[in-house]
Amino acid sequence: MNRIMVIGISPGVGKSTFARRLGNILNLKVYHLDAYYWKPNWIEAPYEEFANAQKEIVKKSQWIIEGNYNKTFDIRAEHAEAIIYLELPLRVCLYRVVKRWLTNIGKKRPDMGDGCTEKLDWPFIKFICTTYYPRKKKMHQRFQDFQRIAPEKEIIILNTKKDMKQYLEEIN
Repeated sequence: MNRIMVIGISPGVGKSTFARRLGNILNLKVYHLDAYYWKPNWIEAPYEEFANAQKEIVKKSQWIIEGNYNKTFDIRAEHAEAIIYLELPLRVCLYRVVKRWLTNIGKKRPDMGDGCTEKLDWPFIKFICTTYYPRKKKMHQRFQDFQRIAPEKEIIILNTKKDMKQYLEEIN
C-alpha cells in the first residue's frame, strides 16, 4: 500500500496517532488534514484552498492522509489504495479529547496548523456527541457503496484499541 486514507468515527478516536505509527512502519509521509484546514487562531481555510492542497498531495505516488472532512472525501478516496477506518465507542473518544486537551494546554499539536493552540469548548463537545451516531451510519453505508463501485480498494475497519495495535504489529 502506497496511498492510504486514515479516517475515523470522531475526534479522539486516534486517527493522528495511528497514522503517525503507520507512517513510521511503512516509511510513508503522513499528511494531517487539520494542518491544512485550520489557519492561525482556528480560522477555517477557504474550501478551494483546502481542496486544492489535497489535490496536490494525491498526485504523489506515496502518502498517508489522515482526517475526515467529508466534503473532500472523494478527492482522497479516488486515489487511495486503502481506507483505514477507526471506530471506538463515543465515551472513549470523549475521554481522549479531554485527555488530549489536558495534556496539550497552551501547546500546538504536531498535527495542527500553526497558531492553533489546543482548545476545548462546548461547541466541540456538542459536535462530537451529535455527529457520532449519524456519522457511524453514514460511514458504513458509504463503505458498502464504495465496495460496489471500487472493489479493488481495500477497506479496513478497526473497532477496538486492540485491533489497531494488532494491525500495526502485523504489518511491521
